[in-house]
Amino acid sequence: MLKKKFGMISLGCDKNRVDGERLLGEIKMRGCEIVNDISEAEVLIVNTCAFLNSARREAIEAVLEGNSYRVGKLEKLVVSGCLPEKYIGELFPELTEADVFLGVNDAPALFDALERSYEGERVNAVRTCSEPCFTERVVSTAPHVKYLKIADGCANHCTYCLIPKIRGKYRSYPMETLVEEARSLGITEELVLVAQDTTRYGEDLYGENKFVNLIEKISKLDNICHIRLLYCYPEMIGEELIAELRGNPKLVKYLDIPLQHSENRILKLMGRRGTREEYLALFARLRAAVPEIALRTTFICGFPTETEEEHEALAEFLREARFTNCGFFAYSREPDTPAYKLKGQIPASVKKKRVKALYGVQAEISRGYLRSFVGKTLSVVCDGIDYGRSCFVGRAYFQAPEIDGCVYFNASRAEEGKVYRVKITRADTYDLFGVTEEEQTV
Repeated sequence: MLKKKFGMISLGCDKNRVDGERLLGEIKMRGCEIVNDISEAEVLIVNTCAFLNSARREAIEAVLEGNSYRVGKLEKLVVSGCLPEKYIGELFPELTEADVFLGVNDAPALFDALERSYEGERVNAVRTCSEPCFTERVVSTAPHVKYLKIADGCANHCTYCLIPKIRGKYRSYPMETLVEEARSLGITEELVLVAQDTTRYGEDLYGENKFVNLIEKISKLDNICHIRLLYCYPEMIGEELIAELRGNPKLVKYLDIPLQHSENRILKLMGRRGTREEYLALFARLRAAVPEIALRTTFICGFPTETEEEHEALAEFLREARFTNCGFFAYSREPDTPAYKLKGQIPASVKKKRVKALYGVQAEISRGYLRSFVGKTLSVVCDGIDYGRSCFVGRAYFQAPEIDGCVYFNASRAEEGKVYRVKITRADTYDLFGVTEEEQTV
């Protein structure tokens, strides 16, 4: 049996991270060592993203950089994930630096492919396996924050997006499998539910939406302290989910709702189902039911034919909706998507300018929101130490891991994964600063 030291570089989203953790689980199950220092790896896996052209470039660069470790201990280079899943026909003959290629569900094929590679073969094992393997994962996040991927693929077919071409149609994972996986993750302060569209969970598998039912079952697990919801499509947020947000103490009062635009003509061109008016009505319902709720979203700037007036209308929408936080991205023209063929493509310089302008609008909104907490005390989970600032760093409920701001705080001691009461003394555009209650009494 193959016994090697394995390392991994995992790129892209948190959903891809879970796939990488399944690969690491296969390695652990085979009794092989996993090293954090990739210069010590004999087998290096580059787990790739292919969502945007920039992500594909990053993936290729990571493979080429990984190949440079062959001057040391590296023997085999494995490329896994979205890039080979979508582009294996072009990759296999051209990317000769790689010894093995795996798709998004091919973790169980890893060792057989490696055995063949050690016998002298370059191996294309993409789509060897049709379904994901639910063996024990090796968690790559901090121990107190873990992700649970509840489905794969997408049913929305937005005109700018490659995900259905990469990941296929929407496929919910069985509820009992997910509950058992959540239980197996051990004590978890924050479990983050992810999928391309979490709110559609169960429709394909059970014939009806089971997202709230899944949340209820996971909430009953003693090892799960809090649950955060990402990637909730606006048209799928109904009264049942709003009631669960209001009444479930384990559910973080936070929703990530990808909107992509506010103007109806652009939304229709994007293949989105909602309208500006429906979005604003949804936010009003959410805030009426859960007054403290934090709302986060993402927008695409410079979609084909977007006028200056529609850009300004999106800026005004930000001022009206008043999101806790937003991400803005210049439209990326992706081959094999319907939007690629649209006339009226926006110059890169204009897209860049519009992204900058919208970040400026949101910065003012976020700054005002954060300043409202100065002088107040918040519950903050400690994520560790920021050595550059010489203080601890953590997050309040309105800050999701890695995508929102942080709370930097002083304390005589703090433990990763523990929750502290922090009095906020200062705010900037994205972050808060404070001191623990214990320090105030000293």
